Amino acid sequence: MKLNIALLAGDGIGPEVIDQAVKVSDAIATKFGHELNWKPALTGAAAIDAVGEPYPDETHEICKSSDAVLFGAIGDPKYDNDPTAKVRPEQGLLKMRKALGLFANVRPTFVFPSLLDKSPLKQERIEGTDLVFLRELTGGIYFGEKGRKDGGDTAFDNCLYTKEEVTRLARKGFELAMTRSKRLCCVDKANVLETSRLWRETVQGLESEYPEVEVSYEFVDAVAMRLVQWPSSYDVLITENLFGDILTDEASVISGSMGLMPSASVGAETSLYEPIHGSYPQAAGKDIANPLATVLSAAMMFEDAFGLKEEAEAIRTVVNKSLAEGVVTEDLAAGNKAYKTSEIGDWLATNV
Repeated sequence: MKLNIALLAGDGIGPEVIDQAVKVSDAIATKFGHELNWKPALTGAAAIDAVGEPYPDETHEICKSSDAVLFGAIGDPKYDNDPTAKVRPEQGLLKMRKALGLFANVRPTFVFPSLLDKSPLKQERIEGTDLVFLRELTGGIYFGEKGRKDGGDTAFDNCLYTKEEVTRLARKGFELAMTRSKRLCCVDKANVLETSRLWRETVQGLESEYPEVEVSYEFVDAVAMRLVQWPSSYDVLITENLFGDILTDEASVISGSMGLMPSASVGAETSLYEPIHGSYPQAAGKDIANPLATVLSAAMMFEDAFGLKEEAEAIRTVVNKSLAEGVVTEDLAAGNKAYKTSEIGDWLATNV
């Protein structure tokens, strides 16, 4: 199979972890007889520095014409520390999601048997955890009207959702639940927010179409608490943009490191695969960042975008092997030998 993949390394550690995912993907292509055509493109601070725009038109065209997008990270301290900056790397990410129609962020959280002791939570609380968040990605408060008034002393950010936006995300949740344990949790704040009441009534309206799915409704603050008390009680959770942003980061540490979890952003025409972590500028160029989340994002890409389950499982198998044998970066080494980012990529590709 010939696969055209847009490659958006981005900023910070993005290029380093992307390089390792490419190594492993190329090894998989050789093993299984595929041809990968990587199509590099600029985004984030790297794109601002080069062309003054965080998501250039050329990058958009490359993404649109590709079968999938593999993405690193966006962000740079020189913009974070300048509240007056008119153009920011993160604007490129929001523009990309909107322009590509990437409305559903799929964020799994699972545990590795060899890393149960690395989690900040007790082992008995996290064993068996295997949940998936579906976060709505192109609506809500991040895209609503925002601004200042009263001479800049008052600020506002409006949260806006349409029934259509909620429905398409909820359907993805129901469909995913049907392939798993047939349990779905809608996370909202319907006791306070009108948008949450729209979410709840829309999901309730879909229940009759999926009679096999057991649906629960929980407030976001209760879910935030239960995620650290009893994460294995959840399976598929759906929620709006802001709540999903916060809860998925909370869930990510259950596995023991933010450098371990992959994600996908799914649209009607294309999908984007990326690690859940940010650009981690403090580690950029030091060859110490954990590349496993990006490598596992490539596994999600092979399975979900291309239907290549055996190839995806081969990647997951070699990642588990590296963890079990202690071939890990410094965030997981715990005083033992720490491998470089590039060494992890070489080891994984060789063991494929």
